[in-house]
Amino acid sequence: MANLVIDIGNTALKASWSDGVTLGKTFRYQGEKMPDFIMSLISKDRPDVMVISSVREISRQNEENFRKRCGHLVLLDPAHREYLTERGIPDYLSSDRAASIIASRYLFRGRGCSIFDFGTTLTIDFTGPDGSYKGGNISPGCRTRFKALNRYARSLPLLDTPEKTEITGNDMVSSIESGVISGMEFEIQGYLCQFPDNIVVFTGGDANYFAKRMKNPIFVVCNLVLMGLALMAEDYVEEDL
Repeated sequence: MANLVIDIGNTALKASWSDGVTLGKTFRYQGEKMPDFIMSLISKDRPDVMVISSVREISRQNEENFRKRCGHLVLLDPAHREYLTERGIPDYLSSDRAASIIASRYLFRGRGCSIFDFGTTLTIDFTGPDGSYKGGNISPGCRTRFKALNRYARSLPLLDTPEKTEITGNDMVSSIESGVISGMEFEIQGYLCQFPDNIVVFTGGDANYFAKRMKNPIFVVCNLVLMGLALMAEDYVEEDL
């Protein structure tokens, strides 16, 4: 596969080699040496196009190092927004959200989409049938909510996502579990009611968990961001043909 796509999020890095929109094996790294990890991916195989989406700005030195190891480097970070603004993506959106929008436009042409990304934050973005961006929201992600309860209400224990919950709890633990999970379910359902004709797309680490709890038809695309980045890489491949 000729291209390499990389998504650097708030807590982890995900990467995959791609050929068109087809993704290969997904690599995941969580640590402080992300530039070294990227260099390890391209130490033997030189990508034709490398697309890096990052919530943090890529340093000039790292940019130069990456550029030497690929045919064409596309950076999508707070300092590099040109590609996204040219495609109707608002300047304030993070590049991973932009990639999800681009992938949804491709997968569901002619349909409006409600895109939910379940990560450190829960991001919700809406597009119209013509692919135009209609706005979106950000709220704390599932594990972030559990951590916040423990941090700001010290008498409450730190819990993780439970396998099952009821609508209401009957002790301290089940009350926290049901409060967080049911609260997110009600939040999601509220958005779905506002845009009933939209295709619903879930992505991110907890996508499958919440999709199983929904009554609405849901499309779960676990690597939606990487697919969007792969589409961006193909733009540059086609330009060089």
